[in-house]
Amino acid sequence: MILTLDSYVVDVLMRDLTEHEKRPSAFLVYLHVWRRSLGADQKTVALSYQDLAEGTGLSKSAAQGAVRLLKRRKLLSITLKNPTATPIYRVERPWLRRKHG
Repeated sequence: MILTLDSYVVDVLMRDLTEHEKRPSAFLVYLHVWRRSLGADQKTVALSYQDLAEGTGLSKSAAQGAVRLLKRRKLLSITLKNPTATPIYRVERPWLRRKHG
């Protein structure tokens, strides 16, 4: 399967997360969640921090920090069915709203 990304992800978001935020881990997590959800033609995906760590090569704590940043930046939406459930992630693309709205 070929993964198709919005050009914004590579042209703007990559530099913003790695240079401005100093968090390349957030970019890796964003790409991983994108691939597991949008790249697989799903709207959401359930992933544990261990899944994120294994899928990106990061430590679990680095994955957790990346998720916090992405949530704060409104690049990921996270749903929990209960406090101990595996998080369900939805990739957000706020630049689409700015372009069209």
